[in-house]
Amino acid sequence: MPETLPFRAAVAGGGSWGTALAHVLACAGHDVTIILRDAAVAEAINTRHENPRYLPGRLLHPKVRASVQTDALTDCSLLVLAVPCQHQRQWLKDKGAMLRPDCVIVNASKGLESGSCLTMSQVACQELGERAMPRYAVLSGPSFAAEVMDQHPTAVVLGCMDDELGARLRTLFSTPFFRCYSSTDVTGVEAGGALKNVMAIAAGVCDGLGFGSNARAALITRGLAELARIGTAMGANPLTFMGLSGLGDLTLTCTGGLSRNRQVGLRLGQGETLEHIVSSLGMVAEGVKTAQAARLLAGRFGAAAPITETVCRILEEGSSPRDAVTALMTRELKEE
Repeated sequence: MPETLPFRAAVAGGGSWGTALAHVLACAGHDVTIILRDAAVAEAINTRHENPRYLPGRLLHPKVRASVQTDALTDCSLLVLAVPCQHQRQWLKDKGAMLRPDCVIVNASKGLESGSCLTMSQVACQELGERAMPRYAVLSGPSFAAEVMDQHPTAVVLGCMDDELGARLRTLFSTPFFRCYSSTDVTGVEAGGALKNVMAIAAGVCDGLGFGSNARAALITRGLAELARIGTAMGANPLTFMGLSGLGDLTLTCTGGLSRNRQVGLRLGQGETLEHIVSSLGMVAEGVKTAQAARLLAGRFGAAAPITETVCRILEEGSSPRDAVTALMTRELKEE
């Protein structure tokens, strides 16, 4: 990564979060190209400075450009990977060789790979090799894309094993409305960002069933404990889960109206089928696929995960949301 600013950045993925991060980088003074598949969206970004599909009506910084071509990958010094988690392995297989050897990769997607139960850094290590990992970071924290575009104050955390690179990255991303912290606990930052999506589905179910504030507060509290159990078993520092990628993101995703995963749970609680919800959502809700992976991980580590189990019964086995929550509430009583 060059020492002088501005520098060239590419964002892989033209969804709401990839678009918002491109806007942040442009506001910080950098030249940014979003690489996406939809030519009409690319044209709208280049001519109207707007992503009409995911962030209609919100003006992008004029330094943000878009392309359906991958030329920007060959000379970028920073790549923001905002490709949905279940497609990242194939993206890295297809495009990874195009990247410069010194290109820094910041993964902005939150989830676990279905089947393998791997984090995105583990997927990247397999596809790019261990030599790429000192230049790899993950970005997480409570951050709805629409609010970032509206320049509402937002704080996130960058997980990077190289603390010096982490310090440089937090400076490169920061603006007066977007504050970045850094952490060397990559596993913890990833685990918090991935597992909170499962808890958000559960919180949405409770809200959809009309269970009120007591149930939501209990779900967030016990969800944090469950998230920390699984994440610590993965090798994370338990203190990480008290930060932005743990408690912060969990609180936002379980309560915010813009949360896709909470919307999935909300609609399940209101009686819609998962198939209909997913087909009509228009955006990826990572928690739907991550739930199964989290369940398998918890079983592998022997970590108690009753909320994750309940979500999986609703998503995969078609259990009634009301019956599933009742079963969760009537488990054997124990100390907190």
